[in-house]
Amino acid sequence: MPLSFRLGAFYCAHFIHGGLFMAYFPLWLAGRGFGAVEIAWVLALPQIMRTFAPAGWGLAADRTGALRALVAVSCAGAAAGFAALPFAESFSAVALIIGLSSLVSAGALPIVEAITLGALAGQPGRYGPIRLWGSVGFIAAVLAGGAWLDAAPVALLPWALLAFALIALAVALSLPSGGARAHEGSAAWRLNASMLRLLACGFCMAAAHGTLYVFFTLHLERSGYRVTTIGILWTLGVVAEILVFVFLPQLFRRFSLSSILVASFACALIRFLLLGWLADVLWLLVFAQLLHAATFGAFHAAAVAAVHRVFPEGAQARGQTLFSSITYGAGAAVGALAAGWLWQLGGPGLAFSFSALFGLAGLHLAHGLKHAGV
Repeated sequence: MPLSFRLGAFYCAHFIHGGLFMAYFPLWLAGRGFGAVEIAWVLALPQIMRTFAPAGWGLAADRTGALRALVAVSCAGAAAGFAALPFAESFSAVALIIGLSSLVSAGALPIVEAITLGALAGQPGRYGPIRLWGSVGFIAAVLAGGAWLDAAPVALLPWALLAFALIALAVALSLPSGGARAHEGSAAWRLNASMLRLLACGFCMAAAHGTLYVFFTLHLERSGYRVTTIGILWTLGVVAEILVFVFLPQLFRRFSLSSILVASFACALIRFLLLGWLADVLWLLVFAQLLHAATFGAFHAAAVAAVHRVFPEGAQARGQTLFSSITYGAGAAVGALAAGWLWQLGGPGLAFSFSALFGLAGLHLAHGLKHAGV
């Protein structure tokens, strides 16, 4: 099978698992009787682990070239965690399982990003048609998951998560065993101003999404929306994201990476204010979800392409894992933990307003990248 097909299959399986976890795991935690701060802590644990774990994975990938083996081990860690989860009887047990499995599983996606971008022969616009299969998987997860959980007990969710983690592991075993860039010498390099600003942009965007990823489902459920409707609203954002990935080659030809990042942060500022204060107005909620095309789709594609551009060839895996650590690790953890505290303090309006402030900070940082010619 062509490599592009195998990569697309991995993204699809990985994000089916991720979609079920992101959209519905808060309901499982709430069903176990956990409060807002406890839910936020559990959902922040994967992000906390991603703050430092991917750096080790990236270093191992660049030094050994054993990309397939490392991705497989990472996927196996996720599967082991969800196999144990149904037997956890306390908050501390759940937190321990999620924390340990997240530590092991943190390397899979950033290493696959390095494999994908290394295979594109200097044409980052081709990333979109491969990566969109992750979005297709996410849509399948939230739509089917919402309909399923309207009829089935949420206690069954860990078994579904286990099944798709095992599918991701099976697909990972078909990926290349190594990569050309991973075998190249790692010349001395250091973080420069553009790298630091790009990493800070990733931190801000991930932190801005913290309230969304922790409390969006609970926010809408408590606003009177059915689980099926919530799944459709999650899906709207991902459909818009897919359209961005489809037209990514044209987007990259027409706009600079930094211009795309600036526009993405402007959309984030609008989106999170709407979610926090006007989620009861359905058409505004739909509009806010469609802005996911910019706040995740366009931003993520432009950011990983920028990482590939500004980091040297001998450090591509480390560049992607460092970006993952700062963005989907530290940024997402700060956003999730702050969301739990602010939600308890002042409700959704305060929590989503805090998200909007991170969007404003990122807008300023992205303008700096534009001036640097990224």
